[in-house]
Amino acid sequence: MDGTILIADDDKTIRTVLTQAFTRAGCKVHATSSLITLMRWVENGKGDLVITDVMMPDGNGLENLPHIKKLRPSLPVIIISAQNTIVTAIRANEAKAFDYLPKPFDLPELMRRSANALKRKKLSSVSFMSSMDLDPTIPLIGQSSAMQELYRLIARALVSSAPILIYGEPGSGKSTVAKGLHNLSSRSAAPYIVVDPTIAEDQDQLDRAIDLAKDGTLVVDGVSDLSASAQLKLLNILGEPESLSTRLICVANQKICADCDDGKFRQDLFFRISSLQLEVPALRDRVEDIPVLAAHFISEMGNSEPYEFNHDCLNALRAFEWPGNVRQLKNVVRQVIFEAAGSDLKILALESILNKGVTSLNTGIGSREKTLGDAVQFHVQRYFDFHGAELPPPGVYHRILKEIEIPLLEIALYSSAGNQAKCADMLGLNRNTLRKKINEFDIAVKRRRKLM
Repeated sequence: MDGTILIADDDKTIRTVLTQAFTRAGCKVHATSSLITLMRWVENGKGDLVITDVMMPDGNGLENLPHIKKLRPSLPVIIISAQNTIVTAIRANEAKAFDYLPKPFDLPELMRRSANALKRKKLSSVSFMSSMDLDPTIPLIGQSSAMQELYRLIARALVSSAPILIYGEPGSGKSTVAKGLHNLSSRSAAPYIVVDPTIAEDQDQLDRAIDLAKDGTLVVDGVSDLSASAQLKLLNILGEPESLSTRLICVANQKICADCDDGKFRQDLFFRISSLQLEVPALRDRVEDIPVLAAHFISEMGNSEPYEFNHDCLNALRAFEWPGNVRQLKNVVRQVIFEAAGSDLKILALESILNKGVTSLNTGIGSREKTLGDAVQFHVQRYFDFHGAELPPPGVYHRILKEIEIPLLEIALYSSAGNQAKCADMLGLNRNTLRKKINEFDIAVKRRRKLM
């Protein structure tokens, strides 16, 4: 890597880590805790890449971006921020940032993106509408890496008129993503029309839906459930992409690609509706978002009681597989509060509700029909696919093992009621080894009462 990096962050530790990393990579580095100093460097022509935090003591890094782009249009800027919401991601794109990473960020990933920025020099990301009125209350919630990546892709898709295919498991939030794409786009004041497979089967109703949508958004919800005849009707009505002024969004289940390969879904229709693709992650792939989602659903109910899940309850929620995804989590939260006596949410009541949910919502999706090896292979392959033609940053082996080891230890400790001796025996580990791993991964261990 070759170039001069300008770093602006009020966290001294971050400045030190980044300075050392880029210096080792062969770059020159100027680091500061002041946006005023950063702008002086930019104005003086210093730097080939800017890495800046958003919230700084003397200003806002995002609000500073337009001035940087005006002074030096080809200078790439990477935004790093602890404000990990879709609004931040969209505003970073709107301000023409080269890239955006949420804090805490993966250092090798930041280095990889910085190398790309230095190579390209010229901003290649799409331009976003500066007049966009962002609503911070949009129901897209989560700070996990899976959701951050989804936010980035949504932000990049907003101004495109190309058809979008949104796919994922039932209850994962596909319709929410579709509505968010409309609300945040320049078409937000235009009609938002949703048709289900029943309407799509009727050519007259489908024609009417397109007429109603006009220059707005038409959502075909459940496109993967269309019959063969309905697929052909839809293909004929849609015609060529440029012939439709309506923004087309299709919502499908996670098996649509496999159905296309197997001949159950028309390939020509698939290519017509999937110029851009967004995969909505399953809840079990972003369990770190469960506490904030649960808190949101509690507040959404508008209860007078100050309901809050304790540590044991949150561990139980994280350990659950969630075949019904976010929709099931919302239902579970509502049921727990419905059954609660006062504001104390009991672990026994939660476990009882979750056990009922396993029976009633065992839909056979995701890992329930796979071996653990199949699930691991899927996620490892997806991790490599994410990096495209490039290899992932060094250290993949230990990162992958850690991803598997931490939930294994947490679930094992939870299942053994926090008894480390029993847990170590069950895992086949020495008790000292288990203790060492608990400390290494900063795993919280609490005893709980088990169901009789």
